[in-house]
Amino acid sequence: MTTIHRQTRGSSCESFSFLFFFFFFSFPLPCLFTVLSTLCLKRHSGGFTMSRKVVRTSKFRHVFGQAVKADQCYDDIRISQMTWDSNFCSVNPKFVAMIVDASGGGAFIVLPLSKTGRIDMSYPTVCGHTGPVLDIEFCPHNDNIIASGSEDCSVMIWEIPEGGLTTSLTDPVVKLDGHSKRVGILSWHPTAHNVLMSAGCDNVVILWNVARGEAVMRIDSVHTDLIYSACWNRDGSRILTSCKDKTLRVLDPRKGTVLHEKDKPHEGSRPVRAVFVSGGKILSTGFSRMSERQVALWDPKNFGEPLTLQELDTSSGVLLPFFDPDTGVVYLCGKGDSSIRYFEVTDEAPYVHYLSMYSSKESQKGMGYMPKRGLEVNKCEIARFYKLHERKCEPIVMTVPRKSDLFQEDLYPDTIGPEPSAEADEWFQGKDAPPVMISLKDGFVATTKAKEFKVHKSLMKTTAASGSHQDHSGDVHSLRKEVKDLKAAIEELTKEVC
Repeated sequence: MTTIHRQTRGSSCESFSFLFFFFFFSFPLPCLFTVLSTLCLKRHSGGFTMSRKVVRTSKFRHVFGQAVKADQCYDDIRISQMTWDSNFCSVNPKFVAMIVDASGGGAFIVLPLSKTGRIDMSYPTVCGHTGPVLDIEFCPHNDNIIASGSEDCSVMIWEIPEGGLTTSLTDPVVKLDGHSKRVGILSWHPTAHNVLMSAGCDNVVILWNVARGEAVMRIDSVHTDLIYSACWNRDGSRILTSCKDKTLRVLDPRKGTVLHEKDKPHEGSRPVRAVFVSGGKILSTGFSRMSERQVALWDPKNFGEPLTLQELDTSSGVLLPFFDPDTGVVYLCGKGDSSIRYFEVTDEAPYVHYLSMYSSKESQKGMGYMPKRGLEVNKCEIARFYKLHERKCEPIVMTVPRKSDLFQEDLYPDTIGPEPSAEADEWFQGKDAPPVMISLKDGFVATTKAKEFKVHKSLMKTTAASGSHQDHSGDVHSLRKEVKDLKAAIEELTKEVC
């Protein structure tokens, strides 16, 4: 007994030697290396205890991506070949829009979500621009309104009829002229109705009151070079831009002043993208001096050093970030990549935690991101992407595996709804309002009519839109009369046959 007691309370070296020889002679050699790599020895109460490596707990650790079946894709669509780093796709719970190749100008196609399968070559498009379309975005407050920016230096606002297009659209509801070079970035205000931001290759950011058809704010003295990206924060009180002069800027949109700026967030010369994430922090993607792709998280109040900076790979495609504020998950989609990486952004170091990656065989030419109110909550779907190939659009569903069929409240907190919290005039006068939230518990059902898109034609500089509306009303009247005459003729013929 004395010997055993002395061995138990002996030196650390003797105990370690005993354990080492025990493992060495008791296990086969391959198994021994596996055990020693997954277990760590810790001194505890005069002896040693063995504990497994701790894995960070997260409900999104097992999120997986899956492409839908072939019959649920949108086939035979000629996606634009323009070499511009925008999404080329916009989607909402009613429609999916994609920029397509067009001869003699620019065009994009708008499809109802249910119109899957092969799309006929003669399907109508939106083709009012005289140059290639570079960016499109649906209005968050009205699913039938979409904005487009083009190489012809103009921004156009279009109204898509219920059920989709039956004839090609050539006349916009509103045409916004103010840029001297091509317009490559568009972003609707998240909470204010009819406020649109556009950025062009003339290094100018313009804030439009779309209902009045006028530029209210013009920020033209801040950026010294090409603007790579521009986005709003959650309540639309700040704008974040990245520029070719290697500077991130946080702007006051109504004053046009720079509040915070960071020089060289990434050392490389290739394009930088940046978005606001939770807590007012900023997530940026860029390249190192050795052309390695990076992702970084910044606190704009202390822009000196990044909270974290991670190197990903050596691909050359620009990483497009999509952030989900409800889950704290950010998705990185590389232009020309065949994969989607996703990370969880938290308040704990290292702040940006890698979750997993969806991979496929074909590369992506663009990507659309469905708003939360358009997801299927019964299937625990937390994100849906619309991946553009050369000749088709393929939905990709991100799902959290859960056994229960009940509503998962931890996955679906209240999210941003389609109702605006301020009108354009109120916002430009200084009103900031948080977004109006909705619950997804019973599947989102609109309880109020979609916010009507009203245009003050008397205040607009272009009157072509109002004239076209009168022409259309006359056409409708004549068509109704023709249908009525045809019905009467059919009734007479039916009587004769009887």
